[in-house]
Amino acid sequence: MPLTFYKKPALVAYVTCGDPDLATTREIVLAAIEAGADVVELGVPFSDPVADGPVIQRASERALERGTSLAQVLTLAAEVRENAQSTGLIVFSYLNPILRMGIEKFCRVARAAGVDGVLVTDLPVEEAGEYLRAMREYDLAPVFLAAPTSSDERLRRIAAASRGFVYAVSRTGVTGTRQELADDARKLVRRLRRVTKLPLALGFGISTAAQFAEVGEFADAVVVGSAIVETIERNRGREAGAVGEFIRELSAISSQPSVAVR
Repeated sequence: MPLTFYKKPALVAYVTCGDPDLATTREIVLAAIEAGADVVELGVPFSDPVADGPVIQRASERALERGTSLAQVLTLAAEVRENAQSTGLIVFSYLNPILRMGIEKFCRVARAAGVDGVLVTDLPVEEAGEYLRAMREYDLAPVFLAAPTSSDERLRRIAAASRGFVYAVSRTGVTGTRQELADDARKLVRRLRRVTKLPLALGFGISTAAQFAEVGEFADAVVVGSAIVETIERNRGREAGAVGEFIRELSAISSQPSVAVR
């Protein structure tokens, strides 16, 4: 199925799988979908992240302590897909877990699980040839990160290799909540508009309803990660309910119909 943004701004929700455990992650993801998430990023915990801020790092450490693996995340994706047919599912991972499983096997299992796309944080588009061939073979959408520091030529390469949407990083540095959005975010989206017709989702640092609304003025979708993971961390015992309430608050701002592109 295509990755679909049903409204503008659409909401892309990130969760670290296995925090606090996989059964609870399943409840959290379904609650997020019920509350209005258009796409869910299923984060694969990794021990040596380069893009994750302290909130997601702590979640990954907790998940890894419970032995959460890529194979388990794909099983979770299949369970979610059984209950949510129209929501986009993306596996959000670092490259190492995928290489350990094998790129071809990973794509085959992900497709069978009902996954729509994959975002590999530390895979440069310039080195993604084998990965892209396997993604095409199994009809999976590759999603790449575009940063404010990317050259125009690199933005064109990222856009050409991406399907579903392009993930625009609001600022340099790691994930985590911020009080204000950087001016670079709006400039990056404007530059990307010149090289692609794909929807643009902006992430990194967006944590409040006011920021969500602000980003919706110039981007098609908003990626919310650390704020959701932090909500899970602060609401032990009622994680799914708390995440649902938070996403419902954000989704209430989205009212304009949008289009689906893959």
